[in-house]
Amino acid sequence: MADLDDIKDGKDWGRDRPADTSRFFLKGNAHQDWGMKARLSQVFRPDTGRTVMLAFDHGYFQGPTTGLERLDLTIAPLAEHADVLMCTRGGLRSSIPPEAGKPVVLRCSAGNSILTELSNELVSVDIEDAIRLGASAMAAQVYIGAEYEHKSIANVVKLIDAGTRYGIPTMAVTGVGKSMARDARYFGLATRIAAEIGAQFVKSYYVEEGFERITLGCPVPIVIAGGKKLPEREALEMAYRAIDQGAAGVDMGRNVFQSIDPLAMLAALAAVVHEGRTGAEGYELFQDLKAKA
Repeated sequence: MADLDDIKDGKDWGRDRPADTSRFFLKGNAHQDWGMKARLSQVFRPDTGRTVMLAFDHGYFQGPTTGLERLDLTIAPLAEHADVLMCTRGGLRSSIPPEAGKPVVLRCSAGNSILTELSNELVSVDIEDAIRLGASAMAAQVYIGAEYEHKSIANVVKLIDAGTRYGIPTMAVTGVGKSMARDARYFGLATRIAAEIGAQFVKSYYVEEGFERITLGCPVPIVIAGGKKLPEREALEMAYRAIDQGAAGVDMGRNVFQSIDPLAMLAALAAVVHEGRTGAEGYELFQDLKAKA
């Protein structure tokens, strides 16, 4: 085992040598089987290699927060405008019409709430129910450095093993405890661990300093979380910087469903993620669409 006293920060990130995607458009997934690749191609657009995911799984530990009071009224009308839906099975079955026809990344962890230790989760969805729902991918939190780190890693490993048997990819979500540092060193550690245990893609946070090192050091795609609600201009600028520094998409919730115009925000995010618009150009589009609405 490596000597913990002699761990050195990485230096050679190979910025001038992009990952080989000649055999499959998503880095790190060329050796997956046909079914896994087919589902990854539902989550990520093959023409751009990127995705705009709409996250509305917050209620599984936060309850009915602003914008999620009525999923049938606030989220269902947005579904057709996102590339992918990120949600719980309860939210999906109760509120999203099956004819929406959108790929689903299914939240498969639970067991905690905002009143308890966030890292104390369990696997809450059996693989058979994920298959029954037609999930394109499954997702669970991994809490590196938290009280229940080991348990959270075991949860993700369980999903990866079950998903591999049936060709369903797993997205590991880097959860952050209340006292953890949100910096490149932490997220570099968390995302790399997630990839090394077998996650086909990872959801993490954007950081101002060193984000490119996080994406370069993670051998599978990273999509960024939106985090807390930001002004639309700032959220679009964050999305642009993340894509520019190697992210493969965004998985945003509050920055969409709490926006003053959620449909315009989704369209602006798609322009930034898929069309290469800058944050400023995305915000200009958002303003134009909001005015027309």
